[in-house]
Amino acid sequence: MNKTHPLKGPNRLKLGVFSANADGGLAITDVPERWAAGWQDNLTAAQIADRAGLEFFLPIARWRGFGGKNRVREWSFETFTWAAALAAATEKIGLFMTVHVPLVHPLYGAKSLATVDHISQGRAGLNIVCGWNPKEFGMFGVPLVEKGYDQAAEWLEIVEKVYASDEPVDYAGTYYTLKEAVSRPASLQTPRPVTMNAAFGGPGRDFAAANCDYLFTTFTEIADAGKHVIDIAERAEKQGRDVGVYTVCHVVCRETQQEAEDYYTRYAVIMADHAAVDQHMAGKKEFSQSHDRDAYDRYRQRFAGGAGSYPLIGTPEKIVEDMIAISAQGYAGIALSFVNYTQELPYFCDRVIPLLKKAGLRVE
Repeated sequence: MNKTHPLKGPNRLKLGVFSANADGGLAITDVPERWAAGWQDNLTAAQIADRAGLEFFLPIARWRGFGGKNRVREWSFETFTWAAALAAATEKIGLFMTVHVPLVHPLYGAKSLATVDHISQGRAGLNIVCGWNPKEFGMFGVPLVEKGYDQAAEWLEIVEKVYASDEPVDYAGTYYTLKEAVSRPASLQTPRPVTMNAAFGGPGRDFAAANCDYLFTTFTEIADAGKHVIDIAERAEKQGRDVGVYTVCHVVCRETQQEAEDYYTRYAVIMADHAAVDQHMAGKKEFSQSHDRDAYDRYRQRFAGGAGSYPLIGTPEKIVEDMIAISAQGYAGIALSFVNYTQELPYFCDRVIPLLKKAGLRVE
């Protein structure tokens, strides 16, 4: 067993790959090289990231897409089985599963999570989300839960209880009632694998402050990104806890700045799947609290380019400059997306990571 999960390793700025399990990744585009998210694609991308020393591979959980010409993100691999397969084919990288709490029973989640933790020898992680898309929940005949994070707290409490107890567990909560529940094996990590939550709104941040090891949040400009870190730190301090703060960025890394900017315009403006962008933005704006409200009006290209995340566009040197600034705002790591992971990750890893080491943000 690995004694230290990759997210607890020595690098000041942790790096990971985000959304490779889903068609298009985070990009909503019609360029011919758009990410197909086939299994071999995912396996290759994970092994590239693993060899390069990136800390984590993080999937999204999607059950239906956002329409448009390409039915964006309708194709996506289920994350527990996806992570289990990748765990057997990698050596060092942390492998996350993303769970919609209202759609997965905590006992099923506990056993699946422990299975991946054993296969990976302690590299499993859990991204806990409550969901925001009523059409997805309608597929299951399940309504959106009004206080989803209260349910998530019960869900995670049950996982920890069944891992910790040598005897069957009874549980009577608002959302779950269990009689003589057991789940063996427990995870190798204790009291459970590392957890994260992606939240922008207050309830999600309070849940992460009380329950999770890491929280992912977005920002619109690097200069004011630190206010989110301060907010989360204050919430965590009230709980007597320390929660690492991460963000998400979409990347175009090229030899020249002009080449990178031209490609960003090509895939995220000229050849954006505009019908899917409209549907995605409308749904997120109405039902999700994942971005500043003005981001929907000001940054349409960012939603086409990477689901509204911050863009890292330019030469390796420019991208490292931006990453240094993000780290200086208090962020412990970044989840990265690309138009095509297998085509773009090797160049990114070869050119950017050595510069991050030179800057003192990474030692491995």
